[in-house]
Amino acid sequence: MNVVRRLLTAMVVVFLVAPLVVVAVVSINRNRYMDFPPEGFSLHWYAQLWNDVGWRDAITTSLLVAATSAALAVAIATPMAYVLCAYHIRLAPLLYSLGILPFMLPPVISALGALVFWNSVGHSGRVENIIVSHAIFFSTLPLITVSLAMEAMDPSLPEAAQTLGASPRTTFRTITLPLLVPSMISGYAAAFVLSLNEYIIAFMVSRFSVVTLPIKIVNDLRYGFTPTIAAVAVVFIAIATTTFALFARFGNLLRFLGADPAILERQR
Repeated sequence: MNVVRRLLTAMVVVFLVAPLVVVAVVSINRNRYMDFPPEGFSLHWYAQLWNDVGWRDAITTSLLVAATSAALAVAIATPMAYVLCAYHIRLAPLLYSLGILPFMLPPVISALGALVFWNSVGHSGRVENIIVSHAIFFSTLPLITVSLAMEAMDPSLPEAAQTLGASPRTTFRTITLPLLVPSMISGYAAAFVLSLNEYIIAFMVSRFSVVTLPIKIVNDLRYGFTPTIAAVAVVFIAIATTTFALFARFGNLLRFLGADPAILERQR
């Protein structure tokens, strides 16, 4: 039974990793075509990501959008999670469902709604459109992480602070907020990575005026496949892997994915 389990695990790992290995190998091809196996070794395509103005601007724009929208998503989700968990509002389940609704809908629906909104207010084709749209769409992630942290928090800690004379504002600032910081960072990391890779919403609300990295990739694919696109994919993979590795190391990835806290405690 253990042999079969290991064999299945190995097959799954190979199935997931093999395409990434092929892309990584193609990215160092000396020729300008995505040949596999590569004919020669060259890191020219990685250098072109920064030397080419189009790729450099797309990378800079994507990093700006991802960093800003993730911060805004955390700013939206943290007060909402705190109010829903701390004050036991009667409509909390409904409000929480509305909070995760954008992420549950197909991205094209959210993108269409954002496009109609920005067109109706006469503010289309701006980078801030993508930032706000991504913040709303990905606020679900910090909402989940902060809500899980609120549920796991020992209620006696803020109660003890208030018993010793601390005001609710002081209690939140000195007790609750520091305990929520790790979950806020985890939500920020998840929103940052997904915003960096998101295409549909960015494409529809930018109205061809703003070019993020995913939009740049799709535009270049119309004219053929080059190792530069493979190099971009490798950079994406490296960023996502590093971010989620740190997430798993310093955050609580299993709980974020819905694992039972009681089971996690027994495993420890």
